[in-house]
Amino acid sequence: MTHHDPSAAFFAARDQLLALAGDPARARAEFRWPEVGPDFNWAHDVFDRIAEGNDATALHIVEQGGGETVRSFAQLKRRSDQVAQWMRSIGARRGDVAMLMLGNRVELWEIMLAAMKIGVVILPTSVVLGAHELQDRVERGSVRWVFAAAEDAVKFAEVPGDYRGVGVGLDTASRDHRAQLYDWHRYEESSAASLAPIAKATRSTDPALLYFTSGTTSLPKIVVHSHTSYPVGHLSTMAWIGVRPGDVHLVISAPGWGKHAWSSFFSPWHVGATILVVNSPRFDPEFLVAELDRHGVTTFCAPPTVWRMLIQHRLERRPRALRELVSAGEPLNPEVIARIREWWGLDIRDGYGQTETTALIGNMPGDRVVPGAMGLPLPGVDVVLVDPVTGEEAQEGEICLRTDEADPEPDRDAEAPPRLAPVNLMPGYFGDPGATARATAGGLFRTGDVAVRDDSGVLTFVGRTDDIFKSSDFKVSPFEVESALIEHVSVAEAAVVGAPDETRLNVTKAYVALAAGVEADEHTAHAILAHARAALPPYMRVRRVEFFELPKTSSGKIRRVELRQREVSAYGEGRRIETEWREEDFPGLKG
Repeated sequence: MTHHDPSAAFFAARDQLLALAGDPARARAEFRWPEVGPDFNWAHDVFDRIAEGNDATALHIVEQGGGETVRSFAQLKRRSDQVAQWMRSIGARRGDVAMLMLGNRVELWEIMLAAMKIGVVILPTSVVLGAHELQDRVERGSVRWVFAAAEDAVKFAEVPGDYRGVGVGLDTASRDHRAQLYDWHRYEESSAASLAPIAKATRSTDPALLYFTSGTTSLPKIVVHSHTSYPVGHLSTMAWIGVRPGDVHLVISAPGWGKHAWSSFFSPWHVGATILVVNSPRFDPEFLVAELDRHGVTTFCAPPTVWRMLIQHRLERRPRALRELVSAGEPLNPEVIARIREWWGLDIRDGYGQTETTALIGNMPGDRVVPGAMGLPLPGVDVVLVDPVTGEEAQEGEICLRTDEADPEPDRDAEAPPRLAPVNLMPGYFGDPGATARATAGGLFRTGDVAVRDDSGVLTFVGRTDDIFKSSDFKVSPFEVESALIEHVSVAEAAVVGAPDETRLNVTKAYVALAAGVEADEHTAHAILAHARAALPPYMRVRRVEFFELPKTSSGKIRRVELRQREVSAYGEGRRIETEWREEDFPGLKG
């Protein structure tokens, strides 16, 4: 029987990717997921190994208006051991689900590390959620513990359930808040707990994190990630970002969503890099860029919305230490890449993954960036495109991962745990085996996203399978139309849907959020429709436009499903939406 050292296996795989940084072709060809064995626990086997005696900065939180919090790796190791001991003392046990409803404050990282160490399952939750959404999460997530700051903890007065509360920062809360939370544990009591290290008591296959999906088209599902799928799986994310030992990494992402764990927890700490957090009451592009420069940020990740705001504010001066720029969350428009390249001399490298996975596809450091493309499958990831009608592999089709591969190492120790295929895919949906079976039918995990592959293998996002629509028998990708629309100076954001039409089946309708100071009037509508007419082929042409506050999930993704339903309802009632402009309203555009 072969005994696996989970730390050695993990660090060997990590170091292989670091050694191949800048040579993405070799990284993709040579990387293999590590065999970490049956009892791998990232907090013990990776973070604590890196943190032992390490006074380098692990976490640096900056507040707009003053105030900074700095913690070293060694400090966080000791503190997370202490919090883990305290959590056990108040009754937290392996397998319990703990909702973490905390902003970007140091306690979030302490609790995440502590929970992983004792096998408590972490359910990160956005602070913007209301009582109704919290009740759904408590019920469906089988929540036993809630960790929340006082201003958010009071929301749980309206949330029934068999859970116990832990208030963070209650000592500084208002008298009214303290009165409402009289029966909650005070997190500050953990500072009196033992500092003794915690023994490892989890299995690699135990659940580690739960995430509610963004719910852009339906009720959010609950994704389960194990102590392997997310921690080990984020080696792919580390390779995509290009983060190295000694780096300072910053990501624009709120706690509660998977991307926060991708880039504000696992990937930077895989290599012992510093996580920088910049907190401001409202997003302030000038402050952000100044902090990128002041703190020597080397790797920076932001969603397309943030990149567009940086451009609108004409922040042309490149922060001094930047080396890698990445974007994720939604597809990145080519014109954004071009503008930042012109100003900062760096390419924004797009990447793709889902709540159910880590990073799957991306432009790695050293790749030739095709503007508007997601890139190539990342090391360890086997992507196939499948025609949703025929089920056959195709140049354009649904992005799928193979899940039925034979073990590539048939001679390995028979007593070792079976290889996850692929490692960076969730074990399943929590409490919903039917949804898991549907998502993995036929030996493939189906993402619900459609991409097209060019002759060099580079993948470009087309749209959600639910978002793509037909117009006069042509397939229309909302993303392509939206990319053309935001090139217009008046358009800040756009969401495109198919509006039912008797002649064409659907016509292209654009819901537009206007740039600051632009009037929502006839002149603007004419200008945007004329721009779309010139920029797009006839079958994609925008024939209707409406100025609208775009509906979004709490994670910031556009809910096109609501816009489609609005169009279907109007069509079914035989009425025109009064606030929209149509090309037939402008005789010069018709035809």
